[in-house]
Amino acid sequence: MAEEQAVRSVIQVYFDSMSESSREKVCEAFHPSGKVTGYLEDGLHEMTRDEFADLVASLQPSPNESDQKLHAEVLSIDITGDTAIAKVRDEYLGMMFIDTLSFIKVDDAWSIYTKLFHIEKI
Repeated sequence: MAEEQAVRSVIQVYFDSMSESSREKVCEAFHPSGKVTGYLEDGLHEMTRDEFADLVASLQPSPNESDQKLHAEVLSIDITGDTAIAKVRDEYLGMMFIDTLSFIKVDDAWSIYTKLFHIEKI
């Protein structure tokens, strides 16, 4: 149960990073080698952790400052040893995303290693 709570804590930092448009929190949640990949209307998008952090930080004012409550929920978590997979749903940039987050535990700390995103049709 402690490992699941640790993974949930990282997920919360990820959610907070988007709500606050916080580059620092993206970097806290993601492994330095982390990747973000998925399809938008114009095709496949691939970003490094730092590119994603810059994108999140560029969205000003932040959703919190605009009184836009971030809809975010954890759908599932599966932990196997020092790896984990979580599926989350979040509404961001006017779109509803289903994110598949893969985690790695390094030096007793969990971090997101990959984020695969899918946009739900609303």
